[in-house]
Amino acid sequence: MGEQLKNKIMAKADIGLTPKQTEILAEMLEPLLADEFLLYLKTRNAHWNVEGPDFHTVHVYFEQLYTELENVVDEVAERLRKLGHYAPATMKQYLSLTHLSEQGDGKNDSLSYMKNLLADHDAIIVYLRECIVKIGNEVEFAYGTSDYLTTLMEQHETTAWMLRSHLK
Repeated sequence: MGEQLKNKIMAKADIGLTPKQTEILAEMLEPLLADEFLLYLKTRNAHWNVEGPDFHTVHVYFEQLYTELENVVDEVAERLRKLGHYAPATMKQYLSLTHLSEQGDGKNDSLSYMKNLLADHDAIIVYLRECIVKIGNEVEFAYGTSDYLTTLMEQHETTAWMLRSHLK
């Protein structure tokens, strides 16, 4: 977690977790927030710039995806606040925290965008699994965050399935 954010931890949230436990959770959620925001931005880019014979259908689908991701970004940030931490909220912070690549392959067709977005959804699914295991091993009683991450993982799995099915 960046030094700027460590110094901005809110008043202790008295929710049955120790400050150390909430810090472990925040250190997992901050990169997740960065990943979700970057994926949101990349999906917006796909929506704005897709071209080809399937333009309208894919344009509408990408809009559905970025709308869902917009809500996810807000929920992850709010989960950080519920734990007594501030959410990172600058591009500089996101780019330093994310597991994803900002770059695509430069093509504007639907298949290229879908392949790139699928890779990002898959990467987030892997990271979420790692977080859920870590919570189970290191952060006793963090049921709310664990449940939230499990539900979020299932949402990403559904989107990944849809993208993967379209690419076959």
